[in-house]
Amino acid sequence: MNFHSFPRVVNPIDGEELTGFALCLLAATGGGLLPPAMGMDACMHADPNGPVYYRGWYHLFYQYNPEGAVWGNIAWGHAVSRDLIHWRHLPLAMVPDQWYDINGVWTGSATVLPDGSLVMLYTGSTNASVQVQCLAVPADPNDSLLRNWTKYEANPILVPPPGIGDKDFRDPTTAWFDESDKTWRTVIGSKDNHGHTGIVMTYKTKDFINYELIPGLLHSVPGTGMWECIDFYPVGGADGSEELYVMKESSDDDRHDWYALGRYDAAANKYTPIDAEMDVGIGLRYDWGKFYASKTFYDPSKNRRVLWGWIGETDSERADVAKGWASLQSIPRTVELDEKTRTNLIQWPVIEIETLRINSTDLGGTTIDTGSVLPLPLRRATQLDIEATFHLDASAVASVNEADVGYNCSTSGGAANRGALGPFGLLVLADGALKEQTAVYFYVSRGIDGGLQTHFCQDESRSSLAQDVVKRVVGFTVPVLDGEDLSLRVLVDHSIVETFAMGGRSTATSRVYPTEAIYAAAGVYLFNNATGAAVTVEKLVVHEMDDSYNQIFTADDASAAL
Repeated sequence: MNFHSFPRVVNPIDGEELTGFALCLLAATGGGLLPPAMGMDACMHADPNGPVYYRGWYHLFYQYNPEGAVWGNIAWGHAVSRDLIHWRHLPLAMVPDQWYDINGVWTGSATVLPDGSLVMLYTGSTNASVQVQCLAVPADPNDSLLRNWTKYEANPILVPPPGIGDKDFRDPTTAWFDESDKTWRTVIGSKDNHGHTGIVMTYKTKDFINYELIPGLLHSVPGTGMWECIDFYPVGGADGSEELYVMKESSDDDRHDWYALGRYDAAANKYTPIDAEMDVGIGLRYDWGKFYASKTFYDPSKNRRVLWGWIGETDSERADVAKGWASLQSIPRTVELDEKTRTNLIQWPVIEIETLRINSTDLGGTTIDTGSVLPLPLRRATQLDIEATFHLDASAVASVNEADVGYNCSTSGGAANRGALGPFGLLVLADGALKEQTAVYFYVSRGIDGGLQTHFCQDESRSSLAQDVVKRVVGFTVPVLDGEDLSLRVLVDHSIVETFAMGGRSTATSRVYPTEAIYAAAGVYLFNNATGAAVTVEKLVVHEMDDSYNQIFTADDASAAL
């Protein structure tokens, strides 16, 4: 399927060319595609930048090193799409060529103004490695492809304020308009002088050239370290319900994307989480796996907010240099407030992904006994979109007295551990002998209060026989309301597994490198390692996925676009 991708990928295991649907911008072990014009020594490397819908085109810019597969010489790569699925690469949008960004054109955000014009704010790393904020605009606003950019002649527009470290001031957000004082506002992440408290500062401007730092901090959380790649946007508010705000930070200390839901007081310049115990950096994550430096944008064509995240490699830098590429982007996801709980977000693959579905197989109505592993009869299993719903009999659940207090996805033994009500779920990218497998599963335990807790986990510990790979068990508890069955949607693309649990209340992304479970040798299995109850698979639909065939943008494409 290759929607984590762009067009040509060579499997480092055997050199065979692969395709896929994984919608991302650089190579993966089959799960992502390398832009041919960028050469084999290419690195998408990191953050999605300035995603925007402009004059009928989706634009994604991204951190890119045109000279190697490791960090350095960071420019902005650029790709465009009509549908978020089929992408075409354009020439580099911006390169480090001025004193204020000579050490890197770093992360930034696009803002579309009411008249339809566009401004881009981004962080530059200066010739002295000071992080400053810069302004760029399209050289030709009528060019829907945004092929050329003009950097503001008086950049930088912002330098680190007093008390902020020269290397701790980065990643301006998309600006929003504040009616109270008729100014645009943007926020920037940092940390305090001691380096232990993550902070967010707010600036206001009327012209995107002159800025004023608003007194006080928009938000801060002790013990969370440097906050980068801040995202801040409203959710909910439909049908008269209260509008809440999402504050997301990418934690430079632990390399996770944390978020909180809260209330925003513009006049006081203050953000307050609805639950202090689930504050930014200590509560909820966008994704419990390999997912970082994410960025959302509002899509006016379909009235939705779309989220991108950077999926890094889990093998070594040495391996990246050897294969000549590194990193890719997640499948684009819609993100919205979970109106049923109002305590978490819902993330879900954009609906356009479903256009790649082919050869669907319905395998629902199966019961998995305790201690069972059942192979699924599939034609191929490397590019899949799996929808599954599991049901536990209420009487079996009620009769279980085992406490399992303190169960934790990461520390409680993974998919091989056996409890009364779990683990059960799916093994994907699994070979026939089950030497390689990535397990996606639920584990139901009883909490300290005696109530049930549902854990959604992804076990990478046996995902590859390769030794030079980080393998973990990731996941967390996920809300399950009365009467709800346990649901998973699993997107598999050669070496990427992205899973959405309970309709998208929780997600996990795994970057895996199977050596045996590849091509026709890969399979999918149902399993139930629980000791106390059989599990009924009420729904199980497996869709094979077609390739997305991303390409380099040609002169003919450009003519057709104008």
